[in-house]
Amino acid sequence: MFSRRTVVILGVLFFIAANILFLTIGSRSQTTSFLPYRVTLSLVAPLQEIFTRWIRFNEDIWKHYFYLVTAAKENNRLKQALNDAEAKLNQQEELTLANQRFRRLLDFKQTAAREVVAAEVISRDPSPWFKTVVINKGKSDGIGKGYPVAMSEGIVGQIIEISKNYAKVLLLIDRNSAVDGVVQRSRARGVVKGGEEAQCMFEYLLRKHDVSVEDMIVTSGLDGVYPKGLPIGKVITVERPHAGIFQHVLVAPFVDFEKLEEVIVMMPPLRHDLETGR
Repeated sequence: MFSRRTVVILGVLFFIAANILFLTIGSRSQTTSFLPYRVTLSLVAPLQEIFTRWIRFNEDIWKHYFYLVTAAKENNRLKQALNDAEAKLNQQEELTLANQRFRRLLDFKQTAAREVVAAEVISRDPSPWFKTVVINKGKSDGIGKGYPVAMSEGIVGQIIEISKNYAKVLLLIDRNSAVDGVVQRSRARGVVKGGEEAQCMFEYLLRKHDVSVEDMIVTSGLDGVYPKGLPIGKVITVERPHAGIFQHVLVAPFVDFEKLEEVIVMMPPLRHDLETGR
């Protein structure tokens, strides 16, 4: 009827229960020298010790398990709190940087001799052969083709295509770009054209003209696009070949075109300003 294993388990349980009962009855007697009591004690005590240790062992396991579960939940909570704090810190940093950029644009707007329109760069030309960006202002904002685009650091380029709400800007570093410029120190004149690796060439500068490394190049105002005196870049190399009449001058633009986010579109001067000589 019962398996051998069941019989053994029931027998052990019965034995333990009987001995525990015997110990309980014997412990109520006045003496502990009773022989059956000592024999039973010597047999049952080890079993009780094993049973007690087993219970404590399982209690420790459960305590450690619940501790680990609690620690894991607390760890996840702290990680989430840290991620939230980092996200808020990043947002705050972005707001601070954006505020600094807009403050510089506002300062440029206040010092500009023309009316200007602030715009954001929303896309870049993925082609490696053309250096253009698209801004989120267009005809509806009064912007037209050929208008100069600048930043507080220097000139960016000019509008080459226009729609109602958007415009494409040809950047200074594009090979098709050309800006009439002068060396601010010596007033030597040349043409700044787009080159390689986000740099520009200062071309058509005669050998006899004075130009040195670290000289600042600014707009001359003679090309009919950019107002006079806007920063373009700084001379980084000057070569005077033995043959030819022109120098080879390399210019590093002041604008970091890889980090271009906000720009200023400069509107043409009003007729009243032209008549008064502004």
